[in-house]
Order: sequence, then C-alpha cells, then structure tokens
Amino acid sequence: MPVTPATPRTNLTLGILLLISGLWTLSLLDTAGKLLAVSGYHVVMIAWMRYSLNTLFMAATMVPWYRRRTGKSVLQSKQPRLQIVRALVLLLSTMVFFSVLKIVPLAEGTAMNFCAPLMVLAASPWLLGEKTYLSRWIAVAVGFVGMLIVLRPGGGIVPAGVALGLLSALTFAAIAIMNRRLNQIDDPMITLFYGGLVGMVVSSAMVPFFWSSHNPSLREWLILASTGVTSTLGHLFMNTAYKHAEASVLTPFVYLQVVSATVMGWLVFNQLPDLLTAVGIAVICASGMGIALVERRRHRLRST
Repeated sequence: MPVTPATPRTNLTLGILLLISGLWTLSLLDTAGKLLAVSGYHVVMIAWMRYSLNTLFMAATMVPWYRRRTGKSVLQSKQPRLQIVRALVLLLSTMVFFSVLKIVPLAEGTAMNFCAPLMVLAASPWLLGEKTYLSRWIAVAVGFVGMLIVLRPGGGIVPAGVALGLLSALTFAAIAIMNRRLNQIDDPMITLFYGGLVGMVVSSAMVPFFWSSHNPSLREWLILASTGVTSTLGHLFMNTAYKHAEASVLTPFVYLQVVSATVMGWLVFNQLPDLLTAVGIAVICASGMGIALVERRRHRLRST
C-alpha cells in the first residue's frame, strides 16, 4: 500500500510536538532545581533525588521492555568504560548546572549551555574526525560573540556564575561528543540507563555528606520528587521525538528551550533578561539554528 503524503507530515508534527514537550518538561526540572538550590539544598542532594527516581522508574518500566524487545540486558554495552565515563561527566554536569542556576537566572543559564553545540562543532574535526566547513566556523564565531554579550562585564552575572556557566557548557559538549560515539555502537536505552544508574550509585555515596540540615517540608519533598519525574518524562519525550523525525529537522527547535526557560524564570522568580542580554541570547540561538538549517540542507544535497 503506497504511503500517502500525510504520513510523514503527521510523524514530523508529532516529533516536533514531543520535542517541545520534552524541552518544557526539562525546564520544569531546571526550575525545581533552582528552587531547591536557592532554598539551601546542596546540589548533590538534588542530583541524588533526580537520579534515584529516574533510575527506579526506568528499572520498573523501560528495562523489562528493552529485554523483551532485544533479549539482552540493558547493561550489555560494547563500551562499558566509556558509558561509565559519560555517566560520571553527566552527573558532574547536572551538579554544575544546578550550581549555575543557584546564582544565574534560568534564561541566561540555559543560553550559556547552548554554547555546547558550538563547542562540539569547533572540536569535531580533531576529536571525531569530521570534515570541517567554513559555515561551521562562522556559526562558532557568531555564537561566541553572543556568549560575550551575555557574559559582558556589568551584565548582571557574577564572576562565579560565568565560570560555572562555561564549565557547564564544556561538560555538555563533552557529553555530546561521547553521545555521538556511543550512539554508533550502543542502543540509546543502554546509554540512558547507564547514565541514571551510575549517577544514582555515585550520588548515593556522596549524599550523606551533603544532606540538608533541616527537615524538608511537604512542598519541598514534592519539589524534590518532581525532579525525578520531570527528568524521566523530559528525556522520554525527547528520545521518542527522534523516532518520529530526523535530528536535522528537530535541532533548530531545541533552541526554543530558551523561551520556556525565560517564561519559567519570569513566572516563578520574576526574572527577565535585560535588552542587551536578550540580544546576546538571540545571537547564540540564531547561530545554532542557522548552522542546523545549513547542515540539514547539506545533508539533503548529499543524499540526492
């Protein structure tokens, strides 16, 4: 039976909607992390709750489904050492980003992380052996200008926030590079579960030394619990989105997370970027969206 033109459009629309839903859900995770961090909870405790609930949910639902689908254990990786290294960097990235959000508004903190794809573009010829193009270097340069505008002296971001924001972007870039390598040899479910399991084990060993000195209220327990739920649902939505649409189509929409972060920052914390910072955020997003569209066009030409 021939496929009608409506089928790919329906899948594409579903993929985009799932991606946007995932981005908004992850912005809820970031909002909860910021609420807890500014309330005095250590980032290790926040990360422990996020990874523990996330891993327990996957163990109860996704892991049995994966075994039925493949007949293999979700821990059966072709590169277990690289999976563990990636998981450790992911845990570090989570704690660093929550530390960023403690002292930096949501929109600015999210925008700094969007420098990570540009860092990957800059490093990919050496670390991944990928061919380089002038358009990629232009995107990196434009994104760097945008980052300088956001991080400018007198822009309202304290030096510690700048340092932590750059470290967060570097860890995100490192994770993206490892993801590219692991996606070629392992099922994404393996990578997802390794990240949760290692994060839970390591943060469980750390959390007794960083436990909050006061008993959490019911509201705070609910916010803590929500980090595991929003983390699981956010990544589930995003992983499912890439099953319905190509990455080259979805990548430009990833930058809409700045919108959700700005909205949540305004609604919950009454924080909005000033005009010049908003311009810097727009420049970073424009550089990323622009190179995503160029890469999509290049891929289509290569496929014809």
